[in-house]
Amino acid sequence: MAKSFLGFFLFCITLGLSHQASLLENDFYTAGVVEFQPSNLLSDNLDAYLEIIQSKNASSTDIIVFPKSTLNNMGNTSFVPNPEDQINPCLTDPNATYYEEFLVTLSCASRNASKYIVINLTEKQKCEDVPEDTRPCASNGLNVFNTNVVFDRQGVVVSRYRKVHLSGEANNNTYLPELSTFETDFGVTFGHFICFDILFYTPGHQLVDQGVTDFVYPAMWYSQLPFLTAVQFQQGWAYANDVNLLASETSRPSIGNSGSGIYHGRSGTLTSVMRQDSGERTIYVAQVPKYTRSRSLQKRVRRSTPEIKTRQVASSSSFYMKRDYLQNYESDLLQIDQGISGTINRTICQGSFCCNFDIAWRSLESTVQNGSYYSYRLGTYDGWRNEQQVDANYIRNCALFTCSGDSIDDCGTLLPTEGALQQPRVAFTRLVIEVTYPESREFLLIPDTLKDNLLPLEPNQFEWSQQKPHEDSYVHEVRFALKESQEVSNLLTFAIYGNYYDNECTFGVGTEEEQLACGYRSGSSGLTILGGWLTMPLVILVITWNRA
Repeated sequence: MAKSFLGFFLFCITLGLSHQASLLENDFYTAGVVEFQPSNLLSDNLDAYLEIIQSKNASSTDIIVFPKSTLNNMGNTSFVPNPEDQINPCLTDPNATYYEEFLVTLSCASRNASKYIVINLTEKQKCEDVPEDTRPCASNGLNVFNTNVVFDRQGVVVSRYRKVHLSGEANNNTYLPELSTFETDFGVTFGHFICFDILFYTPGHQLVDQGVTDFVYPAMWYSQLPFLTAVQFQQGWAYANDVNLLASETSRPSIGNSGSGIYHGRSGTLTSVMRQDSGERTIYVAQVPKYTRSRSLQKRVRRSTPEIKTRQVASSSSFYMKRDYLQNYESDLLQIDQGISGTINRTICQGSFCCNFDIAWRSLESTVQNGSYYSYRLGTYDGWRNEQQVDANYIRNCALFTCSGDSIDDCGTLLPTEGALQQPRVAFTRLVIEVTYPESREFLLIPDTLKDNLLPLEPNQFEWSQQKPHEDSYVHEVRFALKESQEVSNLLTFAIYGNYYDNECTFGVGTEEEQLACGYRSGSSGLTILGGWLTMPLVILVITWNRA
Protein backbone atom coordinates (compact mmCIF):
# COMPACT_ATOMS: atom_id res chain seq x y z
CA MET A 1 0.00 0.00 0.00
CA ALA A 2 2.83 2.35 0.97
CA LYS A 3 4.67 1.58 -2.28
CA SER A 4 1.49 2.21 -4.26
CA PHE A 5 1.01 5.62 -2.60
CA LEU A 6 4.68 6.52 -3.11
CA GLY A 7 4.39 5.66 -6.79
CA PHE A 8 1.29 7.82 -7.18
CA PHE A 9 3.02 10.68 -5.28
CA LEU A 10 6.07 10.53 -7.57
CA PHE A 11 3.79 10.41 -10.62
CA CYS A 12 2.01 13.58 -9.46
CA ILE A 13 5.33 15.37 -8.91
CA THR A 14 6.55 14.31 -12.36
CA LEU A 15 3.27 15.46 -13.93
CA GLY A 16 3.53 18.81 -12.13
CA LEU A 17 7.13 19.34 -13.21
CA SER A 18 6.22 18.40 -16.80
CA HIS A 19 3.33 20.90 -16.75
CA GLN A 20 5.56 23.64 -15.36
CA ALA A 21 8.25 22.93 -17.96
CA SER A 22 5.71 23.24 -20.77
CA LEU A 23 4.54 26.56 -19.33
CA LEU A 24 8.12 27.80 -19.26
CA GLU A 25 8.72 26.72 -22.85
CA ASN A 26 5.58 28.41 -24.22
CA ASP A 27 6.13 31.81 -25.78
CA PHE A 28 2.88 33.10 -24.30
CA TYR A 29 0.73 32.91 -21.18
CA THR A 30 -3.05 33.24 -20.88
CA ALA A 31 -4.43 36.12 -18.83
CA GLY A 32 -7.87 37.28 -17.78
CA VAL A 33 -8.92 40.75 -16.64
CA VAL A 34 -12.26 41.31 -14.96
CA GLU A 35 -14.61 44.21 -15.66
CA PHE A 36 -16.67 44.17 -12.46
CA GLN A 37 -19.75 46.03 -11.27
CA PRO A 38 -19.69 45.92 -7.44
CA SER A 39 -22.56 45.93 -4.98
CA ASN A 40 -22.58 47.15 -1.39
CA LEU A 41 -22.58 43.57 -0.08
CA LEU A 42 -19.25 41.82 0.40
CA SER A 43 -20.98 38.43 0.19
CA ASP A 44 -22.46 39.28 -3.21
CA ASN A 45 -19.11 40.52 -4.55
CA LEU A 46 -17.31 37.45 -3.21
CA ASP A 47 -19.84 35.04 -4.76
CA ALA A 48 -19.42 36.80 -8.11
CA TYR A 49 -15.62 36.59 -7.83
CA LEU A 50 -15.85 32.84 -7.22
CA GLU A 51 -18.25 32.39 -10.12
CA ILE A 52 -15.86 34.16 -12.48
CA ILE A 53 -12.83 32.17 -11.25
CA GLN A 54 -14.74 28.90 -11.79
CA SER A 55 -16.31 29.95 -15.11
CA LYS A 56 -15.68 28.26 -18.44
CA ASN A 57 -14.30 31.51 -19.87
CA ALA A 58 -11.62 31.54 -17.17
CA SER A 59 -10.67 27.88 -17.51
CA SER A 60 -7.65 28.46 -19.77
CA THR A 61 -6.15 31.35 -17.77
CA ASP A 62 -2.87 31.24 -15.89
CA ILE A 63 -3.55 34.54 -14.10
CA ILE A 64 -6.73 36.53 -13.35
CA VAL A 65 -6.77 40.19 -12.29
CA PHE A 66 -9.73 41.74 -10.44
CA PRO A 67 -10.26 45.54 -10.23
CA LYS A 68 -9.79 48.01 -7.41
CA SER A 69 -12.22 48.43 -4.50
CA THR A 70 -14.87 45.94 -5.66
CA LEU A 71 -14.62 43.46 -2.79
CA ASN A 72 -14.56 44.80 0.78
CA ASN A 73 -14.58 48.23 2.42
CA MET A 74 -13.65 50.00 5.66
CA GLY A 75 -16.24 47.97 7.58
CA ASN A 76 -14.57 44.61 6.94
CA THR A 77 -10.87 45.24 6.51
CA SER A 78 -8.52 42.27 6.68
CA PHE A 79 -4.99 41.57 7.77
CA VAL A 80 -2.81 40.40 4.87
CA PRO A 81 0.13 38.00 5.24
CA ASN A 82 3.64 39.25 4.62
CA PRO A 83 4.66 37.57 1.34
CA GLU A 84 8.07 36.75 2.84
CA ASP A 85 6.31 34.35 5.23
CA GLN A 86 4.78 32.31 2.36
CA ILE A 87 1.49 31.91 4.21
CA ASN A 88 -1.42 29.97 2.71
CA PRO A 89 -4.59 31.27 4.46
CA CYS A 90 -6.64 28.38 3.05
CA LEU A 91 -4.47 25.84 4.88
CA THR A 92 -3.17 27.77 7.90
CA ASP A 93 -6.38 29.58 8.87
CA PRO A 94 -9.31 27.55 7.46
CA ASN A 95 -11.69 28.84 10.14
CA ALA A 96 -10.76 32.48 9.45
CA THR A 97 -9.77 33.19 13.04
CA TYR A 98 -7.14 35.79 12.07
CA TYR A 99 -7.68 36.66 8.40
CA GLU A 100 -11.13 37.66 7.14
CA GLU A 101 -13.23 34.85 5.72
CA PHE A 102 -13.25 36.34 2.21
CA LEU A 103 -9.43 36.29 2.10
CA VAL A 104 -9.35 32.63 3.17
CA THR A 105 -12.07 31.78 0.65
CA LEU A 106 -10.18 33.38 -2.24
CA SER A 107 -6.97 31.64 -1.19
CA CYS A 108 -8.86 28.35 -1.45
CA ALA A 109 -10.41 29.37 -4.77
CA SER A 110 -6.98 30.10 -6.20
CA ARG A 111 -5.74 26.74 -4.94
CA ASN A 112 -8.76 24.82 -6.29
CA ALA A 113 -8.59 26.51 -9.70
CA SER A 114 -4.76 26.32 -9.79
CA LYS A 115 -4.42 29.93 -10.96
CA TYR A 116 -2.62 33.07 -9.95
CA ILE A 117 -5.30 35.42 -8.63
CA VAL A 118 -4.79 39.18 -8.12
CA ILE A 119 -7.29 41.00 -5.92
CA ASN A 120 -7.49 44.50 -4.48
CA LEU A 121 -8.79 45.02 -0.97
CA THR A 122 -8.89 47.35 2.02
CA GLU A 123 -6.15 46.09 4.35
CA LYS A 124 -5.57 46.73 8.02
CA GLN A 125 -2.22 46.58 9.78
CA LYS A 126 -1.25 47.16 13.40
CA CYS A 127 0.76 50.35 13.76
CA GLU A 128 3.01 48.58 16.27
CA ASP A 129 4.16 46.25 13.47
CA VAL A 130 5.97 49.18 11.78
CA PRO A 131 7.90 50.88 14.61
CA GLU A 132 10.02 52.77 12.06
CA ASP A 133 6.88 54.73 11.04
CA THR A 134 6.80 57.62 13.52
CA ARG A 135 3.66 59.24 12.09
CA PRO A 136 0.61 59.50 14.41
CA CYS A 137 -1.46 56.33 14.52
CA ALA A 138 -5.27 56.14 14.45
CA SER A 139 -7.05 55.73 17.79
CA ASN A 140 -7.82 52.08 17.01
CA GLY A 141 -4.11 51.34 16.54
CA LEU A 142 -4.46 50.43 12.86
CA ASN A 143 -3.14 51.59 9.52
CA VAL A 144 -5.51 51.09 6.58
CA PHE A 145 -4.17 50.58 3.05
CA ASN A 146 -5.47 50.17 -0.48
CA THR A 147 -3.70 46.91 -1.28
CA ASN A 148 -3.15 44.40 -4.07
CA VAL A 149 -2.82 40.78 -2.95
CA VAL A 150 -1.51 37.97 -5.18
CA PHE A 151 -2.22 34.27 -4.58
CA ASP A 152 -0.20 31.63 -6.43
CA ARG A 153 -1.64 28.37 -7.76
CA GLN A 154 -1.46 26.84 -4.27
CA GLY A 155 -3.28 29.74 -2.57
CA VAL A 156 -0.10 31.18 -1.02
CA VAL A 157 0.14 34.97 -0.70
CA VAL A 158 3.24 35.61 -2.83
CA SER A 159 3.01 39.39 -3.26
CA ARG A 160 1.44 42.47 -1.70
CA TYR A 161 1.49 46.06 -2.91
CA ARG A 162 0.12 49.07 -1.03
CA LYS A 163 -0.94 52.04 -3.14
CA VAL A 164 1.52 54.95 -3.15
CA HIS A 165 -0.49 57.74 -4.80
CA LEU A 166 -3.90 58.18 -3.19
CA SER A 167 -6.73 60.02 -4.92
CA GLY A 168 -9.29 61.25 -2.42
CA GLU A 169 -9.21 57.99 -0.46
CA ALA A 170 -9.48 57.58 3.30
CA ASN A 171 -6.45 55.30 3.42
CA ASN A 172 -2.86 55.52 4.59
CA ASN A 173 0.21 55.96 2.47
CA THR A 174 3.01 53.57 3.29
CA TYR A 175 5.85 55.04 5.31
CA LEU A 176 8.10 54.50 2.28
CA PRO A 177 6.88 53.83 -1.30
CA GLU A 178 6.78 50.13 -2.14
CA LEU A 179 8.10 48.37 -5.22
CA SER A 180 6.46 44.95 -5.52
CA THR A 181 7.04 42.13 -7.99
CA PHE A 182 6.25 38.41 -8.12
CA GLU A 183 7.57 35.52 -10.17
CA THR A 184 5.35 32.90 -11.79
CA ASP A 185 5.79 29.28 -12.78
CA PHE A 186 5.32 30.26 -16.44
CA GLY A 187 8.54 32.24 -16.43
CA VAL A 188 7.18 35.81 -16.18
CA THR A 189 7.90 38.34 -13.43
CA PHE A 190 5.11 40.84 -12.81
CA GLY A 191 5.17 44.26 -11.23
CA HIS A 192 2.04 45.89 -9.92
CA PHE A 193 0.50 49.23 -9.12
CA ILE A 194 -3.00 50.65 -8.62
CA CYS A 195 -5.19 53.12 -10.51
CA PHE A 196 -3.89 56.73 -9.98
CA ASP A 197 -0.32 55.37 -9.63
CA ILE A 198 -0.13 55.13 -13.45
CA LEU A 199 0.44 58.90 -13.71
CA PHE A 200 3.66 58.80 -11.67
CA TYR A 201 7.19 57.45 -11.99
CA THR A 202 7.01 55.35 -8.83
CA PRO A 203 6.23 52.51 -8.90
CA GLY A 204 5.24 51.58 -12.47
CA HIS A 205 7.78 53.37 -14.66
CA GLN A 206 10.48 52.79 -12.04
CA LEU A 207 9.92 49.03 -12.34
CA VAL A 208 10.09 49.32 -16.15
CA ASP A 209 13.50 50.98 -15.75
CA GLN A 210 14.53 48.00 -13.61
CA GLY A 211 13.67 45.60 -16.43
CA VAL A 212 10.14 44.45 -15.54
CA THR A 213 8.10 43.81 -18.72
CA ASP A 214 4.71 42.63 -17.38
CA PHE A 215 2.28 44.40 -15.03
CA VAL A 216 -1.02 43.79 -13.25
CA TYR A 217 -3.11 46.91 -12.78
CA PRO A 218 -6.35 46.94 -10.73
CA ALA A 219 -8.18 50.25 -11.16
CA MET A 220 -11.29 52.24 -10.34
CA TRP A 221 -10.52 54.95 -12.89
CA TYR A 222 -12.73 57.98 -13.42
CA SER A 223 -12.30 58.76 -17.10
CA GLN A 224 -11.44 62.32 -18.11
CA LEU A 225 -11.59 63.91 -21.54
CA PRO A 226 -9.70 64.46 -23.72
CA PHE A 227 -6.52 62.63 -22.59
CA LEU A 228 -7.24 60.34 -19.67
CA THR A 229 -10.06 57.93 -20.44
CA ALA A 230 -9.32 54.42 -19.18
CA VAL A 231 -8.46 52.23 -22.20
CA GLN A 232 -6.94 55.22 -24.02
CA PHE A 233 -4.32 55.79 -21.34
CA GLN A 234 -3.76 52.12 -20.51
CA GLN A 235 -2.88 51.38 -24.12
CA GLY A 236 -0.71 54.51 -24.41
CA TRP A 237 1.23 53.66 -21.22
CA ALA A 238 1.85 50.07 -22.36
CA TYR A 239 2.91 51.28 -25.82
CA ALA A 240 5.28 53.99 -24.56
CA ASN A 241 6.97 51.60 -22.11
CA ASP A 242 6.74 48.61 -24.51
CA VAL A 243 5.37 46.28 -21.83
CA ASN A 244 2.49 43.89 -21.23
CA LEU A 245 -0.27 45.45 -19.13
CA LEU A 246 -3.19 43.54 -17.59
CA ALA A 247 -5.69 46.24 -16.58
CA SER A 248 -8.89 45.46 -14.70
CA GLU A 249 -11.50 48.15 -14.06
CA THR A 250 -14.60 48.76 -12.00
CA SER A 251 -17.71 48.82 -14.23
CA ARG A 252 -20.05 51.75 -13.51
CA PRO A 253 -20.29 53.92 -16.67
CA SER A 254 -22.93 56.22 -15.17
CA ILE A 255 -20.32 57.63 -12.76
CA GLY A 256 -17.33 57.34 -15.11
CA ASN A 257 -15.94 53.84 -14.36
CA SER A 258 -15.25 51.37 -17.17
CA GLY A 259 -12.28 50.29 -19.20
CA SER A 260 -10.44 46.97 -18.91
CA GLY A 261 -7.89 45.56 -21.30
CA ILE A 262 -4.81 43.47 -22.04
CA TYR A 263 -2.07 45.20 -24.04
CA HIS A 264 1.12 43.93 -25.66
CA GLY A 265 3.44 46.93 -25.83
CA ARG A 266 4.11 48.32 -29.30
CA SER A 267 1.70 45.78 -30.82
CA GLY A 268 -1.29 47.35 -29.09
CA THR A 269 -4.51 45.96 -27.69
CA LEU A 270 -5.10 42.23 -27.35
CA THR A 271 -8.56 42.72 -25.84
CA SER A 272 -10.37 45.69 -24.28
CA VAL A 273 -13.77 47.05 -23.36
CA MET A 274 -15.33 50.44 -22.58
CA ARG A 275 -18.86 49.73 -21.38
CA GLN A 276 -21.59 52.28 -21.98
CA ASP A 277 -25.00 52.67 -20.31
CA SER A 278 -24.63 49.68 -17.96
CA GLY A 279 -21.89 47.87 -16.09
CA GLU A 280 -21.06 44.17 -16.18
CA ARG A 281 -19.29 41.31 -14.41
CA THR A 282 -17.25 39.70 -17.17
CA ILE A 283 -13.77 38.27 -17.69
CA TYR A 284 -11.83 39.18 -20.85
CA VAL A 285 -9.16 36.66 -21.84
CA ALA A 286 -6.17 36.83 -24.19
CA GLN A 287 -2.97 34.95 -24.92
CA VAL A 288 -0.13 37.31 -24.05
CA PRO A 289 3.22 36.97 -25.86
CA LYS A 290 6.18 36.84 -23.51
CA TYR A 291 9.01 39.31 -23.83
CA THR A 292 12.44 37.89 -24.49
CA ARG A 293 15.65 39.19 -22.92
CA SER A 294 16.44 41.11 -26.11
CA ARG A 295 13.37 43.31 -26.22
CA SER A 296 14.52 45.10 -29.36
CA LEU A 297 14.20 41.79 -31.21
CA GLN A 298 10.76 41.02 -29.77
CA LYS A 299 8.43 39.71 -32.43
CA ARG A 300 5.45 41.99 -32.88
CA VAL A 301 1.95 40.61 -32.86
CA ARG A 302 0.17 41.36 -36.09
CA ARG A 303 -3.31 42.70 -35.51
CA SER A 304 -5.98 43.94 -37.83
CA THR A 305 -8.10 46.89 -36.83
CA PRO A 306 -11.35 45.50 -35.35
CA GLU A 307 -14.46 46.19 -37.36
CA ILE A 308 -17.46 47.61 -35.55
CA LYS A 309 -20.56 46.34 -37.32
CA THR A 310 -22.92 48.86 -35.75
CA ARG A 311 -21.82 52.42 -35.18
CA GLN A 312 -21.36 52.80 -31.42
CA VAL A 313 -20.70 56.29 -30.10
CA ALA A 314 -20.50 57.63 -26.58
CA SER A 315 -22.66 60.51 -25.42
CA SER A 316 -22.98 62.46 -22.20
CA SER A 317 -26.07 60.36 -21.42
CA SER A 318 -24.25 57.04 -21.81
CA PHE A 319 -20.95 57.73 -20.00
CA TYR A 320 -20.17 60.32 -17.35
CA MET A 321 -16.89 62.12 -18.08
CA LYS A 322 -14.64 64.31 -16.00
CA ARG A 323 -13.10 67.22 -17.88
CA ASP A 324 -9.50 68.37 -18.07
CA TYR A 325 -8.62 72.01 -17.32
CA LEU A 326 -8.38 72.93 -20.99
CA GLN A 327 -8.82 76.65 -20.35
CA ASN A 328 -5.19 76.59 -19.19
CA TYR A 329 -4.04 75.51 -22.66
CA GLU A 330 -2.84 77.82 -25.39
CA SER A 331 -5.28 76.85 -28.14
CA ASP A 332 -6.73 77.76 -31.54
CA LEU A 333 -10.06 76.74 -33.03
CA LEU A 334 -9.64 74.65 -36.16
CA GLN A 335 -11.71 76.45 -38.77
CA ILE A 336 -13.74 73.82 -40.60
CA ASP A 337 -16.33 75.08 -43.09
CA GLN A 338 -19.25 72.86 -43.95
CA GLY A 339 -18.73 71.15 -47.29
CA ILE A 340 -15.15 72.39 -47.76
CA SER A 341 -11.99 70.32 -47.39
CA GLY A 342 -8.88 71.95 -46.02
CA THR A 343 -5.31 71.87 -44.73
CA ILE A 344 -3.42 73.70 -42.02
CA ASN A 345 0.19 73.89 -40.84
CA ARG A 346 0.41 75.74 -37.55
CA THR A 347 2.76 76.08 -34.59
CA ILE A 348 1.27 76.80 -31.18
CA CYS A 349 3.50 77.73 -28.23
CA GLN A 350 2.97 78.16 -24.54
CA GLY A 351 6.01 79.91 -23.19
CA SER A 352 9.05 78.22 -24.72
CA PHE A 353 7.25 74.93 -25.45
CA CYS A 354 6.02 74.66 -29.05
CA CYS A 355 4.00 72.11 -31.01
CA ASN A 356 3.77 71.96 -34.79
CA PHE A 357 0.60 70.61 -36.40
CA ASP A 358 0.25 69.53 -40.03
CA ILE A 359 -3.35 68.54 -40.75
CA ALA A 360 -5.55 67.82 -43.77
CA TRP A 361 -9.20 66.82 -43.94
CA ARG A 362 -11.99 66.21 -46.37
CA SER A 363 -15.56 67.26 -45.81
CA LEU A 364 -18.25 64.64 -45.23
CA GLU A 365 -21.79 65.12 -46.44
CA SER A 366 -24.33 64.39 -43.74
CA THR A 367 -27.66 62.80 -44.59
CA VAL A 368 -29.12 63.49 -41.15
CA GLN A 369 -31.07 66.67 -40.53
CA ASN A 370 -30.49 68.40 -37.20
CA GLY A 371 -27.37 66.29 -36.69
CA SER A 372 -24.92 67.01 -33.87
CA TYR A 373 -21.23 67.66 -34.64
CA TYR A 374 -17.96 68.12 -32.80
CA SER A 375 -15.67 71.05 -33.48
CA TYR A 376 -11.89 70.77 -33.05
CA ARG A 377 -9.14 72.75 -31.33
CA LEU A 378 -5.36 72.59 -31.43
CA GLY A 379 -3.76 73.01 -28.01
CA THR A 380 -0.41 73.23 -26.22
CA TYR A 381 0.22 73.03 -22.49
CA ASP A 382 3.35 73.22 -20.34
CA GLY A 383 2.59 73.02 -16.61
CA TRP A 384 1.17 71.08 -13.67
CA ARG A 385 -2.09 69.17 -13.90
CA ASN A 386 -4.58 71.31 -12.07
CA GLU A 387 -5.97 68.69 -9.68
CA GLN A 388 -6.81 69.68 -6.12
CA GLN A 389 -5.69 67.83 -2.96
CA VAL A 390 -3.99 64.96 -4.82
CA ASP A 391 -0.45 64.31 -6.06
CA ALA A 392 0.15 66.36 -9.21
CA ASN A 393 2.18 65.45 -12.29
CA TYR A 394 3.88 67.91 -14.63
CA ILE A 395 2.92 67.60 -18.31
CA ARG A 396 3.90 68.98 -21.71
CA ASN A 397 1.07 68.19 -24.10
CA CYS A 398 0.43 68.77 -27.80
CA ALA A 399 -3.07 67.94 -28.95
CA LEU A 400 -5.95 68.00 -31.36
CA PHE A 401 -9.18 67.57 -29.37
CA THR A 402 -12.92 67.93 -29.78
CA CYS A 403 -15.37 70.46 -28.40
CA SER A 404 -19.17 70.57 -28.35
CA GLY A 405 -19.05 74.25 -29.37
CA ASP A 406 -16.65 76.96 -30.51
CA SER A 407 -15.48 78.07 -27.04
CA ILE A 408 -12.64 76.46 -25.08
CA ASP A 409 -15.19 75.99 -22.29
CA ASP A 410 -17.06 73.61 -24.60
CA CYS A 411 -14.06 71.30 -24.98
CA GLY A 412 -13.51 68.03 -23.18
CA THR A 413 -17.19 67.08 -23.16
CA LEU A 414 -19.26 64.47 -24.97
CA LEU A 415 -22.17 65.47 -27.18
CA PRO A 416 -25.58 64.95 -25.56
CA THR A 417 -26.91 63.06 -28.59
CA GLU A 418 -26.00 59.59 -29.74
CA GLY A 419 -26.58 57.15 -32.58
CA ALA A 420 -27.72 58.55 -35.93
CA LEU A 421 -27.95 62.12 -34.62
CA GLN A 422 -24.22 62.23 -33.82
CA GLN A 423 -22.37 62.60 -37.11
CA PRO A 424 -18.73 63.31 -38.10
CA ARG A 425 -18.28 66.47 -40.15
CA VAL A 426 -14.84 65.65 -41.57
CA ALA A 427 -12.49 62.75 -42.18
CA PHE A 428 -8.84 63.49 -41.36
CA THR A 429 -6.55 62.39 -44.18
CA ARG A 430 -3.32 63.72 -42.63
CA LEU A 431 -2.45 64.23 -38.97
CA VAL A 432 1.11 65.03 -37.96
CA ILE A 433 2.38 66.46 -34.66
CA GLU A 434 6.10 67.30 -34.42
CA VAL A 435 7.70 68.46 -31.18
CA THR A 436 11.12 68.93 -29.67
CA TYR A 437 10.89 67.69 -26.09
CA PRO A 438 13.52 68.49 -23.43
CA GLU A 439 15.14 65.52 -21.73
CA SER A 440 14.43 64.95 -18.05
CA ARG A 441 15.60 62.67 -15.28
CA GLU A 442 12.26 60.86 -15.37
CA PHE A 443 9.72 61.37 -18.16
CA LEU A 444 7.47 59.42 -20.52
CA LEU A 445 6.16 60.55 -23.91
CA ILE A 446 2.91 58.80 -24.85
CA PRO A 447 0.87 58.60 -28.08
CA ASP A 448 -2.62 59.48 -26.86
CA THR A 449 -5.67 58.92 -29.09
CA LEU A 450 -9.41 58.46 -28.70
CA LYS A 451 -12.31 57.70 -31.03
CA ASP A 452 -15.98 58.44 -30.37
CA ASN A 453 -16.55 54.84 -29.20
CA LEU A 454 -14.08 55.61 -26.36
CA LEU A 455 -11.40 53.29 -27.74
CA PRO A 456 -7.99 54.43 -29.06
CA LEU A 457 -6.42 54.06 -32.46
CA GLU A 458 -4.24 50.97 -32.73
CA PRO A 459 -0.48 51.07 -33.52
CA ASN A 460 -1.10 49.78 -37.05
CA GLN A 461 -2.99 53.05 -37.67
CA PHE A 462 -0.29 55.51 -36.62
CA GLU A 463 3.45 56.19 -36.79
CA TRP A 464 5.58 57.16 -33.81
CA SER A 465 9.23 58.14 -33.66
CA GLN A 466 11.22 59.51 -30.72
CA GLN A 467 14.94 60.08 -31.11
CA LYS A 468 17.78 62.40 -30.23
CA PRO A 469 19.33 64.44 -33.06
CA HIS A 470 22.67 62.98 -31.94
CA GLU A 471 24.13 61.18 -28.94
CA ASP A 472 25.24 64.27 -26.99
CA SER A 473 21.98 66.20 -27.28
CA TYR A 474 19.52 66.74 -24.44
CA VAL A 475 16.35 66.90 -26.49
CA HIS A 476 14.08 64.34 -28.11
CA GLU A 477 12.56 64.95 -31.52
CA VAL A 478 9.11 63.37 -31.63
CA ARG A 479 6.90 62.79 -34.65
CA PHE A 480 3.41 61.37 -34.17
CA ALA A 481 1.36 60.85 -37.33
CA LEU A 482 -1.64 59.08 -38.76
CA LYS A 483 -0.39 56.46 -41.22
CA GLU A 484 -0.66 57.63 -44.82
CA SER A 485 -2.94 54.74 -45.67
CA GLN A 486 -5.35 55.69 -42.87
CA GLU A 487 -8.29 58.04 -42.77
CA VAL A 488 -10.24 58.68 -39.58
CA SER A 489 -13.60 60.40 -39.20
CA ASN A 490 -14.65 59.53 -35.65
CA LEU A 491 -11.75 61.11 -33.77
CA LEU A 492 -11.99 62.79 -30.37
CA THR A 493 -8.28 63.11 -29.48
CA PHE A 494 -4.94 62.92 -31.26
CA ALA A 495 -2.16 64.01 -28.92
CA ILE A 496 1.28 63.54 -27.44
CA TYR A 497 1.00 63.29 -23.67
CA GLY A 498 4.36 64.35 -22.23
CA ASN A 499 4.45 63.18 -18.62
CA TYR A 500 7.35 64.79 -16.73
CA TYR A 501 6.18 63.56 -13.31
CA ASP A 502 7.84 66.04 -10.89
CA ASN A 503 9.78 67.99 -13.61
CA GLU A 504 13.02 67.71 -11.64
CA CYS A 505 16.25 67.72 -13.63
CA THR A 506 14.54 68.76 -16.86
CA PHE A 507 16.85 70.19 -19.50
CA GLY A 508 16.48 73.96 -19.71
CA VAL A 509 14.62 74.27 -16.38
CA GLY A 510 16.36 75.96 -13.44
CA THR A 511 19.60 77.82 -12.92
CA GLU A 512 22.88 77.03 -14.65
CA GLU A 513 24.15 75.50 -11.39
CA GLU A 514 21.08 73.26 -11.18
CA GLN A 515 21.52 72.22 -14.80
CA LEU A 516 25.15 71.25 -14.15
CA ALA A 517 24.12 69.33 -11.03
CA CYS A 518 21.69 67.35 -13.19
CA GLY A 519 24.53 66.42 -15.57
CA TYR A 520 23.76 68.82 -18.41
CA ARG A 521 27.15 70.04 -19.50
CA SER A 522 27.62 73.76 -20.01
CA GLY A 523 28.74 74.71 -23.51
CA SER A 524 27.98 71.29 -24.96
CA SER A 525 26.10 70.64 -28.18
CA GLY A 526 23.13 69.84 -25.99
CA LEU A 527 23.14 73.35 -24.58
CA THR A 528 23.31 74.76 -28.09
CA ILE A 529 20.21 72.77 -29.02
CA LEU A 530 18.49 74.14 -25.93
CA GLY A 531 19.11 77.67 -27.14
CA GLY A 532 17.41 76.83 -30.43
CA TRP A 533 14.50 75.20 -28.60
CA LEU A 534 13.99 78.22 -26.34
CA THR A 535 14.17 80.74 -29.18
CA MET A 536 11.75 78.89 -31.45
CA PRO A 537 8.78 81.12 -30.46
CA LEU A 538 10.83 84.25 -31.32
CA VAL A 539 11.76 82.85 -34.75
CA ILE A 540 8.13 82.05 -35.46
CA LEU A 541 7.06 85.57 -34.47
CA VAL A 542 9.71 87.15 -36.73
CA ILE A 543 8.64 85.01 -39.70
CA THR A 544 5.00 85.87 -39.10
CA TRP A 545 5.79 89.60 -38.81
CA ASN A 546 7.84 89.57 -42.06
CA ARG A 547 5.02 87.83 -43.93
CA ALA A 548 2.57 90.41 -42.66
